[in-house]
Amino acid sequence: HLLDKSDKYDSRDVERLQQDDKWVENYLIWRHDVVDDTLKMIDESFQWRKEYTVNDLSESVLPKWLFENGSLFLHGYDKEGYKLFWFRVKHHIRDPKQQLEKKKLVAFWLEHYAKRDHGKPLTVVFDMAETGISHIDLDFVRFIVNCFTDYYPNFLTKIVIFEMPWIMNAAFKIVKGWLGPDAISMLKFTNKSDIQEYITGEYLPPHMGGTDSFKYSYPPLVDDDFQTPLCENGPITSEDEPESKEEIDADTKETGELNEEQNLNQKKMNSIEQISKSEETDKTEFKPKNAKKALTTFKGPLLHISPAEELYFGSKETGEKKCLIVLTNVTKNIVAFKVRTTAPEKYRVKPSNSSCEPGTSLDIIVSLHGGFAASLQDRFLIMAAEMDQSSGAGIPELTQFWKEVPRTKVMEHRLRCHVVESSKPSSLTLKENAFNIPAKTNEDLHIQLTRLLQINKRLQEQIDRCLWFQQLSLILSLLSVTVVAFCFCLVYTHRS
Repeated sequence: HLLDKSDKYDSRDVERLQQDDKWVENYLIWRHDVVDDTLKMIDESFQWRKEYTVNDLSESVLPKWLFENGSLFLHGYDKEGYKLFWFRVKHHIRDPKQQLEKKKLVAFWLEHYAKRDHGKPLTVVFDMAETGISHIDLDFVRFIVNCFTDYYPNFLTKIVIFEMPWIMNAAFKIVKGWLGPDAISMLKFTNKSDIQEYITGEYLPPHMGGTDSFKYSYPPLVDDDFQTPLCENGPITSEDEPESKEEIDADTKETGELNEEQNLNQKKMNSIEQISKSEETDKTEFKPKNAKKALTTFKGPLLHISPAEELYFGSKETGEKKCLIVLTNVTKNIVAFKVRTTAPEKYRVKPSNSSCEPGTSLDIIVSLHGGFAASLQDRFLIMAAEMDQSSGAGIPELTQFWKEVPRTKVMEHRLRCHVVESSKPSSLTLKENAFNIPAKTNEDLHIQLTRLLQINKRLQEQIDRCLWFQQLSLILSLLSVTVVAFCFCLVYTHRS
């Protein structure tokens, strides 16, 4: 069906659709597995992608003032670990001449994030503080809504609306009409007192009641998974220096076992699958209990990384404090690597700055400091680059190498944290299945939501009627008092 109309679409999108099963799956999920609706959405979104030249949007083709304006950007995470897409409404002024360029900026950010983080869903925040009638632009709001409902499947978790002025109530009734039942449930109207139900103060600016000191500026491009200070390790001075006496024996044992394991890895040509099997039978204490769950693999040009997307830590209750990352060098050269984190005060990474021989695998242990708990907002960045065979791989050589290597030669891959609340296996698949809810379940929820909205509407009508009767009663009472007073005046005048 799509190939017959290939002239209507960007050939790159058609090619991706044929190769990317996840993309097709997201379209199906968003349209409740109804094939005709799914094909219609693909057709509309592909035509839109070609019209807006989505695959070719970049900083260089968009006006610089768009980025400097600061009305649209990505920053921080909500309480569920989803990236926040901010629309600072007070910086947006309605102007038909600039509308197309502003819409392309929305498309740029969505495509940029979709490609960078494998299409993980976003939470949209409409920050309407300090806004008025001049900022109301329903056409632009409708475009943003359409991007999520019609063009980017399964990409929206919720729309958080902060301090919507009363003057915009009528406008948002229209917006609700565009959303339909599927997305209405995603609307969250908030103010300073309740917004932290969805976003912690860590990622909220002071005017929202938060503590985030982030100030928008451009350049560089505001894309800030790692705007917080980066560190290869925790706050200790040396990677192998324990924090307390209780850790000395354990750390010494771990270091010895780790080095021994790495030496074995350097001698063997291990695959990811072989590593996974050895993890199940290895009884050394330093390996995380959940290492065998790291079965997914990201296949990069220099390194294969397992797990592909998430590190599974236990909550305070479950007590699991360590995770395993397996790196496999798929090149013919030595590959230098660094592991960085957005929460250096929480984690220790061993090794965090080292190298991997050609064709071999290496284990990295990520451990939590005592007293800290993993968070869904925590991120890890793995940087890798090929080294010349003639150069050494000691600490001085690595330090010099990272100073000189061009950024274009560096492979980067990000990992998120996933906090396992229970030791039951079902909890491990909860995140993966969160967006694979059967259509029937979604329909039931929408039916219940519709009923609630109808009940709420009836209650509102009853309240309005009560208020009307109350006002009418008050007016009649005043009229009665006036008539009685008038009658008394007449009688008094007549007697006089």
